[in-house]
Amino acid sequence: MNTHSYYHAFLNRDRLVHIVDPDPGTCEALSVLFRLEGFQTIFSLASAHFRAALERRRPDVAVINLNQGEEDGLGLLRRVKELRTGAPVVMLANEPQLEAAVTAMKLGATDVLSKPIDNELLLTVIRDALRKDIHLGAMQAGGRPVEVRGFSQLTPREREVLQLITNGQSNKEAGRELGISPRTIEVHRARVMEKLGARNTADLMRIVLTS
Repeated sequence: MNTHSYYHAFLNRDRLVHIVDPDPGTCEALSVLFRLEGFQTIFSLASAHFRAALERRRPDVAVINLNQGEEDGLGLLRRVKELRTGAPVVMLANEPQLEAAVTAMKLGATDVLSKPIDNELLLTVIRDALRKDIHLGAMQAGGRPVEVRGFSQLTPREREVLQLITNGQSNKEAGRELGISPRTIEVHRARVMEKLGARNTADLMRIVLTS
């Protein structure tokens, strides 16, 4: 349904990958790998550096080690997901950790890969994630919020409205969250449905969730 679900490598020059790992060798090797793919890269050895960097620029992709020493990587994954930008997050594990991996996936991680890292697999996971316009957020009270990225024909405001609608909010609730009237939400919603070719809200949900 979504005609924009292609991976365009030339777009990578505007995309920032932030790598968070206490091992400088891992950070440097992954930086080279991503730069060869055309991405911009930055890395953090410590969680505090990553959190500070998030305030300056939000990454388009984050690669975070689960074993972050002073603060586990799950906390950083939560922080990225709170931004609701739809940025894919791949978690790295120094050794296979089933329980932490399951938790990371529930929190909305795109994948969890154990070291030694299979570079081709890592790139494939990230390419596939960047191809998608829809990402699942962390589990909350039995449901999963949807993060909307992409859908290049939508304006940023329309994407916000689509995100709130697909998360089950009414026009009134969405309007309150975005600081605009329910009537304005209705107008944005109608435009989104027209652009995505949805006949009604159920149809819209189907298009979004199968993208």
